[in-house]
Amino acid sequence: MALPRDYTDQACSLARSLEIIGERWTLLIVRDAFYGVRRFGDFAAHLRVPRAVLADRLKSLTAEGVLNRVPGEARWEEYELTAKGVALWPVVRGLIAWGDDNYAPAGPRRLFRHHDDDGELDAVGRCAVCGADVPVQDIAIVPGPGLPPQTPDQDPVTAALATPHRMLRPVHPAAANARPQPAC
Repeated sequence: MALPRDYTDQACSLARSLEIIGERWTLLIVRDAFYGVRRFGDFAAHLRVPRAVLADRLKSLTAEGVLNRVPGEARWEEYELTAKGVALWPVVRGLIAWGDDNYAPAGPRRLFRHHDDDGELDAVGRCAVCGADVPVQDIAIVPGPGLPPQTPDQDPVTAALATPHRMLRPVHPAAANARPQPAC
């Protein structure tokens, strides 16, 4: 029996939030959207999520205004975070930091730096060099010590995300561009 998607007996903002972002795969989709993944096929390749589940989660996130569908290259639609979606960054960053502290024995897979001065960001997004609270669009993602070495059988999105890049900037791996991707 499937669990219900809502918390009807819970009149609580956390319960309402979990109805939107609390399902399995949803926060990973949102995380990848911050990292610049925008295409259905790229989400599917990187997350290895069942396509039907991915389509359902993207539909829900779009219906709730966390993601927008926007025109992409050629005829493919892409997904991008809305202002409501970008407002989830402190939650996503906090969970990443907690996971890095407790479940990353080799160190974090990715480090977050201030694009302007290369200062490392702390768990709340403050730059170690200039002290600024860095907005998401000014964060650079760089490989961390826990990122495993690239392998030839690696999906193209994982390979593209292993190179330094700015948050929210589209990541379009060359190999993924060559494959048709449904606009779901």
